[in-house]
Amino acid sequence: MKHKHNKKRGIIQTVAFLVSSIFIACLILMVKNDVNKTSVKRNPEQVLVAYMDCISGKRYGEMYEMITDESKKMISKNDFVKRNSAIYEGIEVKNVNIRILNYDKEKLTVTYNTSFDTVAGKVDFENELTFLEEDGQYKALWCDSVIYPGLETSDKVRVSTIQANRGEILDRNGRMLAGKGLASSVGIIPGKLVNREKSIARIAKLLEIKTEEIEKQLSAKWVKDDSFVPLKNISKVKEIELLKLEPDKNALKEQKRQEKLLNIPGVMISDVEIREYPLKEAAAHLIGYVQNVTAEDLEEHAGEGYTSTSVMGKTGLEGLYEKELKGENGCRIYIVDCEGKEKEELAYKTVQNGKNVKLTIDADLQQQLYESFKTDKSCSVSMNPFTGEVLALVSTPSYDTNAFIIGMTQKQWKALNEDEQKPLYNRFRQAWCPGSTFKPIIAAVGLQSGAFTGADNFGNEGNSWQKDKTWGTYHVTTLHTYSPVILKNALIYSDNIYFAKAALKIGTEEMERSLSMLGFHTSIPFEIKMTESKYSNAEHIQSEVQLADTGYGQGQVLINPLHLACVYTVNAP
Repeated sequence: MKHKHNKKRGIIQTVAFLVSSIFIACLILMVKNDVNKTSVKRNPEQVLVAYMDCISGKRYGEMYEMITDESKKMISKNDFVKRNSAIYEGIEVKNVNIRILNYDKEKLTVTYNTSFDTVAGKVDFENELTFLEEDGQYKALWCDSVIYPGLETSDKVRVSTIQANRGEILDRNGRMLAGKGLASSVGIIPGKLVNREKSIARIAKLLEIKTEEIEKQLSAKWVKDDSFVPLKNISKVKEIELLKLEPDKNALKEQKRQEKLLNIPGVMISDVEIREYPLKEAAAHLIGYVQNVTAEDLEEHAGEGYTSTSVMGKTGLEGLYEKELKGENGCRIYIVDCEGKEKEELAYKTVQNGKNVKLTIDADLQQQLYESFKTDKSCSVSMNPFTGEVLALVSTPSYDTNAFIIGMTQKQWKALNEDEQKPLYNRFRQAWCPGSTFKPIIAAVGLQSGAFTGADNFGNEGNSWQKDKTWGTYHVTTLHTYSPVILKNALIYSDNIYFAKAALKIGTEEMERSLSMLGFHTSIPFEIKMTESKYSNAEHIQSEVQLADTGYGQGQVLINPLHLACVYTVNAP
């Protein structure tokens, strides 16, 4: 009984083994069939197209698998990827196009035309590639000339950028408000340093930088004993400033600092070109300034021609007219041999310098307005009432834009930011309570709407008035009493009570309609974005008291100074 049971079990195991073997064999056959279906043999033309298609997708590893074993002996996969990526990505290849010109079936050679866009323009060339059959597939007999005809292993592809000159910002008379200037570049010639540690400490103190920063600059790989290692740009002392009867104190202070620096062996000061703002504080908020581009700028403005050495307008008109001012860099792509000698130019893009921007601003008037109010928290506007040309836009107190170009220390930047006078704040872009400057506007609205005439006597109320008891404890007050209480005298004495009454006579509906027609609650059509003027924080004037206060420029009325100047142009003779 036991023997029969074992025999039966053996038969079952044998059958199971056979079934498993058949299943595995079928599975292997299915896999082989799938592989054969996906591994369709491509002809050389198709392989070439697939190879070139990998360039745009940066699939250099896939490209390597399409070349012959003989080619792979000449270059490793890692070096192949490095070589191709460095060239194609270095010249910023896009829109790769390939056109087959001829296929020699006997020699397995494909003649083709390749074209693609680069940072310096279009590159277009004819080339030839030979294939071999390996393991049932056609593979390319690769060498460096596949990248470009005549390119050899020891050759390098170079990209050279020709920087565009930034355009100038000029006043109405052609006077420069932003443009080329000079600064003094302070640097060290390492081999001439004496008592290195002490000298570096003295230099750091005079330049207000850390000794660690200097050591870092001096330890750069390119630095040699006779190299000039720039450390910091500082203001250039102009002889014309020193020759004045009363030289500028800052110029004298700067001259002494530079003399101390030059007395240190190894220190050298040379001229360097910078962006300069001749009006300094007088036009800081208007003109603005440029700064070196950041990694974020390069990412945000990819494809717009910026490089790591570019500058970009950050504030004011420098930012507003960035596209016009920046120009477009030129570029060359060329091949050099192992000795650095140029072999061939592949592409060239002509440099386009930035355009000059000429303003309606009068530099002298801008300076005069600044000097008049530089210690006040104020903003000033001057415009031609007949043409609407803006002649000056000033915000005070201010700051020297040149400090942003030369570079500020952390201490200077902190002082500027924490200054209670808020010199960085641009006041002419904001909206302010107009006060008595609003009274002529209310007068015009009243006369235009017929709410009253210039001869109407509003009655003498003394120095305090309210319409009735519904105003509670609120009264409108004024400083002077006079007679008769007519429009002319009300303007002369700047009478709050008269204009409060005038607003009530005009009424809420007409007041809102007229002020809306004058541009309230609407953006001013001007290049620089200004804060909208408004007659109420809400959609409408909310109460009779608010309407009365509006009449003499109080309540919730806010007006932009440029807008106010525009409204006043109707009074031009």
